[in-house]
Amino acid sequence: MPTGKIIYQVDAFTSEPFRGNPAGVCILEKEMPDEWMQNIAAEMNLSETAFITGGKGEYGIRFFTPVSEIPLCGHATLSSAHIIFETNLVAKNNTFTFSSKAGILKLRYSNGWVIMNFPSYELVQAEIPGDLCNYNVITPVEYYRTAHGWAFLVFRNEEEVLSLNPDFGALKNSIYGDMIATAPSSDMRYDFCVRCFAPALGIDEDPVTGSAHCALVPFWHKKSGKMEFISHQVSRRGGVLKVSLHDNRVEIAGEAVTIFRAELQV
Repeated sequence: MPTGKIIYQVDAFTSEPFRGNPAGVCILEKEMPDEWMQNIAAEMNLSETAFITGGKGEYGIRFFTPVSEIPLCGHATLSSAHIIFETNLVAKNNTFTFSSKAGILKLRYSNGWVIMNFPSYELVQAEIPGDLCNYNVITPVEYYRTAHGWAFLVFRNEEEVLSLNPDFGALKNSIYGDMIATAPSSDMRYDFCVRCFAPALGIDEDPVTGSAHCALVPFWHKKSGKMEFISHQVSRRGGVLKVSLHDNRVEIAGEAVTIFRAELQV
C-alpha cells in the first residue's frame, strides 16, 4: 500500500469526467478512528467517501456519507476498485475482494469496466401508502420495502419518474427517507430507469446508485424473466450500469474516471 493518507476523487458509472457519481477514495496505511473518517467524508462533501485498508488482494472498505456510515455503496466500491486497478495495486487480470459491513465483495476488471459482485436484496410488497402525496411524490403502481431499509416505488413510465419532485425536508424524517423510484425505460437502449433519494443520509438525490440495483435486479428479473439488464439512472448527471443476476447475487458493471489525487495533511 502507498505510504501516507492518499485521497482520490473518482466519477463512477461514466466514461466522461463530470458525469456519473463522484466518490472519494481514501487509501490508508492503517484503520483510522471513526470520527476522523467521518470528518474527512464531511470535508469531501460527496455522497460517499470510501476508506481502504489492507493489501495483497484482500482489502477492508468502509463507506461514509457526509453525516453517517453506511454498510454498502456501489459507486464508491466501483471508484475504489478503479483506483486499485489503475494504480496497479492489483493486476487487471486478477480478482480481489473487499471486506465490508455488508459482507465480502468480489471485484474484477474486463475491457475497461469494473465488475462488482454484490448481494441480492429481498423485496416485500406492501399496500401503497396514502400519504405519499404529502411529500410531493406521485402515487406509484406498486410499493415495496427492501433489505437495508429502502422504500421501493414502481411507476408506470419514465416520465413519471422524471417528474418526481420530492419534499426532501419532509422525507428526511419519514419512513421514505431512502427511496428508489423505477419504471420501464422510454429509451430502447435501456431496460429500466431509476432515481434514488436518500435525504435521511444527507443525500437529497444520489446521481448514480450501484447498491440500489441489489433490489432493482431481482425485481426486474421477476417482472421480465431476464437475467441481464442495462440500467439508466436519470439524475441530472446521469449514469449507465450493466447489471445481471447470478446465483442469487447481483453483478454490477461500470466505468470510472479519476478526477484528482491528493495527499492528506491531517
